[in-house]
Amino acid sequence: MIAMLTDPLMQRALLVALAVGLTAPVVGTYLVQRRMALMGDGIGHVALAGVAAGWLARTGADFAGRDDLAIPGAIVFSITAAVVIEIMRERGTTGADVVMAIFFYGGIATGVLLMAIAGGSGSTLLAYLFGSISTVTWGDVQSSVILAGVILALGLGMRPALFSVSHDPEFARSTGLPVRGLNIVVAILAAITITVSMRVVGVLLVSGLMIVPVAIAQVNARSFGRTMNTAMAIGATVCLTGLSITYWWDLQPGALIVVLTISLYALVAITHAVRSEFARKRPPSSIGNNQST
Repeated sequence: MIAMLTDPLMQRALLVALAVGLTAPVVGTYLVQRRMALMGDGIGHVALAGVAAGWLARTGADFAGRDDLAIPGAIVFSITAAVVIEIMRERGTTGADVVMAIFFYGGIATGVLLMAIAGGSGSTLLAYLFGSISTVTWGDVQSSVILAGVILALGLGMRPALFSVSHDPEFARSTGLPVRGLNIVVAILAAITITVSMRVVGVLLVSGLMIVPVAIAQVNARSFGRTMNTAMAIGATVCLTGLSITYWWDLQPGALIVVLTISLYALVAITHAVRSEFARKRPPSSIGNNQST
């Protein structure tokens, strides 16, 4: 354990994993409330095109040296896609699921083509599709922590207002809240979260880390705030645990983190179902006796 914590690579990786584990469920809670759980997939694929566009902008540089524009490119493309999806969803010009599907396929196709033009290899593409935390630099740590701070500040600081527009937009509008502006804030937070998470779990798996911890928390949580707080704790724990396991075994961190999260959901859901069934079948007299003791 000491050897892992003193390894510079693991220090960088653990910091980024912690940032991702805390922030992804925050935005995921709002997306689940809005019934847009798959929004992360659509934006994530557009983020891949942004990474490739950032590389392509450095036409005079070696491919390996283009990462300094990858994150800015991903942020610009992701935010643009998120805002467009939100505006089209609000106007009802077409179904939100259709819009996300268009961005889903168009984003990844554009990303693959731009990467090929920029001179990227298959391994480079896989690194962003499934995550490559071993390539994280201290510059990546700094940018991830800053972006995570923005997400937490807005996602937690504006929680009452963002919950209101996510839960009941019409009621929120009647109270004078700027519904369109707050909806766009949620969309932008989702885009930034996906950009932060790319290094850890990749664009193909990022929705799993945004949504599944929320689903786990909802099994027992009875309020929106408790759901979000529990999901954050689960996300951070699973990210740090999965990453620590990969220090001892040669496994893909992003895939392992998502598999661990889904396994935890299955365990919690089964346990909850068994306990509910047991409580339903327990005789009323037995319940009363237990409560009296």
